[in-house]
Amino acid sequence: MLASAALSHAFYMNMQKANFMGPYYVYILECADKSFYVGFTNDVNRRLAEHQSGFYENSYTSTRRPVSLMYHLQFSRAYQALQFEKQLKGWSRAKKIALMNGKFNTLQILSECRNYTHSKYKPDGCP
Repeated sequence: MLASAALSHAFYMNMQKANFMGPYYVYILECADKSFYVGFTNDVNRRLAEHQSGFYENSYTSTRRPVSLMYHLQFSRAYQALQFEKQLKGWSRAKKIALMNGKFNTLQILSECRNYTHSKYKPDGCP
């Protein structure tokens, strides 16, 4: 395991065990190149200002400025926010857009299994 991945995993596990009281936030930014960035913070305004200023020179958003805050969700515990951040990072662009627009029916449809082996999508007569 890479050192940074090991450090991130250790940090995540420690945060999960701890009951750090919030508020904590998961946020989605839209970058100038129309890509999305998902992050975690305890201060949305400060973190947005850091992204806008390029405070972290080698970060994903530093070369994709300006950024716009598209969505944020508050959590009372750090581990809850970190779990949701991790989940969001695995979502498709379409699912993130549905979440940001509050289209929960669309989000549910996008979350359904579309594999041809799934019973809901098997044509009659197929094993």
